[in-house]
Amino acid sequence: MLDTLNFLIQGLGVTIYISIFSFILGLVTATFFTLLRLFPGTWGGAIVSSYVEVFRGTPVLVQLLFIYFGLPALGVRFDPLTAGILALGLNSAAYQTEILRSAIKSIPKEQFLAAESLGLTHIQIYRHVILPQALRIALPSLVNEVIALIKESSLVSVIGVVELTRRGEYLVAVTFKAFEVFAAVAFIYFITCYTLSRGAKILERKITIPGYVR
Repeated sequence: MLDTLNFLIQGLGVTIYISIFSFILGLVTATFFTLLRLFPGTWGGAIVSSYVEVFRGTPVLVQLLFIYFGLPALGVRFDPLTAGILALGLNSAAYQTEILRSAIKSIPKEQFLAAESLGLTHIQIYRHVILPQALRIALPSLVNEVIALIKESSLVSVIGVVELTRRGEYLVAVTFKAFEVFAAVAFIYFITCYTLSRGAKILERKITIPGYVR
């Protein structure tokens, strides 16, 4: 029993690895896209809007299969792990872009005007005034996105990445105990996501901006 649990826990490590790097890729991309979308008079806004619509409007599994099986037709190849992180990260970027945009829009315009009156450039205003507050406001939604990535990471098993779900499939093939194995897999996913959710709520209370009302 302990050997089985240890075998699954090793898969959880891969799942967390994929989720973390997918989230980081998504956050960096989303931050760039959000700023591009918010700056007036830029052509990038239309491109970002189209990107968000396409990635939110198509299944992440299809995006994963396109990157891993479709792009090689154009001479672009990725190993399974990289393809999985890339697909999940780009999909997550579409959702995180909307999360950050909503958070920035919720910050009173008076703060932007006050910073502008101090002589700060638009880039300085967003870097030092707007984005730090926006990330605090967006924290609950960003944590939900991390949890979603942990669950969606199971999809990379279809391209051969040996993460938690894939290891569960291996165990079922050997032991023929599908109920017990997948119940254990589901329990590990639940505990991981629940722990992350509770930890995020504690962190949210600690970094809440005093007196700030959304």
